[in-house]
Amino acid sequence: MKTLITLLIILLTAWALFHFKSILGIFLFPLFLILVVYITLRLYRMMVKDGPTK
Repeated sequence: MKTLITLLIILLTAWALFHFKSILGIFLFPLFLILVVYITLRLYRMMVKDGPTK
């Protein structure tokens, strides 16, 4: 359930970034990079938490 909520938040944030890109202007690229780093770290944390399968 936590994974589904995380992916939903990510998709909504990405939609908002690109929907309001003309309003965000110069802040679009830094916000996009922050979103990419958040996605990477969040999914990595989920994979590490699962641990190795035996």
